[in-house]
Amino acid sequence: MARRTKEDAAATRDSILDAAEQLFVRQGVSRTTLQHIASAAGVTRGAIYWHFDDKAVLFNAMMDRAKLPMRAALDELTASNGDDPLAELHQYCMRVLSETVSNPQARRVFEIAVLKMEFVDELDAVRARRTEHMAEWMALAESRVASALARGQVRPDVNPRTLALGLWVIIDGLIRNWLFDPQAFDLEQLGRALITPQIAAIRVG
Repeated sequence: MARRTKEDAAATRDSILDAAEQLFVRQGVSRTTLQHIASAAGVTRGAIYWHFDDKAVLFNAMMDRAKLPMRAALDELTASNGDDPLAELHQYCMRVLSETVSNPQARRVFEIAVLKMEFVDELDAVRARRTEHMAEWMALAESRVASALARGQVRPDVNPRTLALGLWVIIDGLIRNWLFDPQAFDLEQLGRALITPQIAAIRVG
């Protein structure tokens, strides 16, 4: 009985997240209330509060469930420790773009995160999450460039933080613009054309 109750709770949680994802895409995050989500999921507001403290917690749970491209690729970069840190960094950047194109749920949730929400007070936890992810990306990207510097693979005048920030801006900007109109350009092709020269330009030899 306890196992069944646990399975039912998990199913209810998933149905709430499914409903939230659909409503956020359709009408935006700020315009979607917990009552809207409860009605779409066929549950009470009390059921939502049993699983999530507020809309920001629900939103972050939706993001976690989708395993966004940046998060998935970041986990991969964290685990890697090869002899060519710049190649790993380049692979990470391209993995983010390919995941965005090939993973429909991740792309949908990414669209919500970048195009369908306002960072108002009730979603301050979401703002904090984005800041945390950016800081994590910066630290890892900087560490890869610094490692390449220590190996003599990068020009000594290269600033690891500047390069890391530049790559973040390229990736974030590409994805945001592509989500507006996926037919406007090939995300992976344009990404490779912009990112590859950036990394190649700092290599020694």
